[in-house]
Amino acid sequence: MNLATVIDPHPEGALALVSRGKRTTYGELRDQVARLRGGLTGLGLEPGDRVGILCANNWYFVVSYLATLGIGCVAVPLNPLSPPRELERELAAVGARVLIAGPAARAAAAGLDRSRLPVLEHVVHGEGHAQPDAISFADLTASSPAPIVEREPDDVAVLIFTSGTAGSPKAAMLSHGNLLANIDQSLAVEPDVDRSAEVVLGLLPMFHIFGLNVVLGMALRSGAAVLLIERFDPSSALEAIAKHGVTTVAGAPTMWSTWATMPGLEPDAFSSVRLATSGAARLGTDVVETMRDRFGIQIVEGYGLTEASPVVTSSVGLEWRAGSIGAPVPGVDVRLVDADGEDALVGDAGELWVHGPNVFQGYWNDAAATAATIDSDGWLRTGDVAVVDDDGYLYLVDRIKDLIIVSGFNVFPAEVEEVILEREGVAACAVVGVPHPHSGEAVKAFVVMRPGFAAEEDDIIEHCAAHLARYKCPAKVNFVDELPVNTSGKVLRRALR
Repeated sequence: MNLATVIDPHPEGALALVSRGKRTTYGELRDQVARLRGGLTGLGLEPGDRVGILCANNWYFVVSYLATLGIGCVAVPLNPLSPPRELERELAAVGARVLIAGPAARAAAAGLDRSRLPVLEHVVHGEGHAQPDAISFADLTASSPAPIVEREPDDVAVLIFTSGTAGSPKAAMLSHGNLLANIDQSLAVEPDVDRSAEVVLGLLPMFHIFGLNVVLGMALRSGAAVLLIERFDPSSALEAIAKHGVTTVAGAPTMWSTWATMPGLEPDAFSSVRLATSGAARLGTDVVETMRDRFGIQIVEGYGLTEASPVVTSSVGLEWRAGSIGAPVPGVDVRLVDADGEDALVGDAGELWVHGPNVFQGYWNDAAATAATIDSDGWLRTGDVAVVDDDGYLYLVDRIKDLIIVSGFNVFPAEVEEVILEREGVAACAVVGVPHPHSGEAVKAFVVMRPGFAAEEDDIIEHCAAHLARYKCPAKVNFVDELPVNTSGKVLRRALR
């Protein structure tokens, strides 16, 4: 098998990509990928070698990704906006032999200190040469086609750096079998839908597993077209949705909240959209309701993580329930495990464990972290706390690692955040635990106010006291202009601490 073969069965003339105003059919894409396979093979790459892909969401990324997998190498998608020092750390960590830099990443690639990267042999540039010794992407794609290399299901296809919300980012090893299994598991939630005629919005960054496998992987597997967008501008994205008749939009909460509050939009702004999903972080119920009331579009949520390739649960095809992440997708088993290692009762919180062919192979060169994450029976400990209701709907409570313990009592930050968000004028907030000489830890809140609203520290604390047990209330409130988030929209609590 080889994941890169997902593009092979589709009709020659079917639209595959729209990127930078250019349309690429599946027939053209197969030829382009085959020629880049030949070019990369000519650089001396062998199966198992790592190839860094430093591209925005565009044609360069897709062709590079599929060609890298096709010759049996391991794709390492990287954030093109990362500073050179961070890129150097990541490239060095995985021992990449080749780096492919798209047009938007020329400056970042040129800024690398190659002395820190002794294994890196070649840098390929998408447009022009940023360095004297750089290789032209166009030259590589002019090579003679090379065949696809057969791989085993457990062979690593992608090394993708985790978001690092609970510590330093680690490179998760996702195999051809992991990624393909999760694509098919996710497609199985709508078994009767023919997705081949759909147009998918490719806006979520493809160096993140959500954009890579949920958006790109599922679309290419089903023969759909992907409209690739390199950066989010709410107005131009809406124009693109209308122009190209986008039918599927997967977004992060910040994207949906921006559209929900944009003035002057017509009620039919999303009239072509059949399926709207949100992931990566919790989506506010008010945003869901606003999008439904203003535009007649129902956003559904799911849950996943890099180590699960990533989808674990989905609400697609289910009755919408506020705050629910849905139910496990077909082929994925979950458990909720309490502090004693036993299965939690219905309504009781427990750590979410995941089992299935989508569970990753472990962390690159980090056996200790792998052993701490996957048990001997193959269960993935997610570190997320959830509850399940009588109907099997799951609801996230919080991260175990974010748990705050005040005088021996557990405080889940999300519970406090939900209450703070109910106060008029609060735009966003995040809660963390900080050391306290008497209670061990105390609750500290960081609050962003909406324009035109103001509040005092005591206002927030008193509001919480009216809704929460005293030990759960913030002892300190800081008002900030914005919260630190990673590229997928998750709040970086460690940065707040």
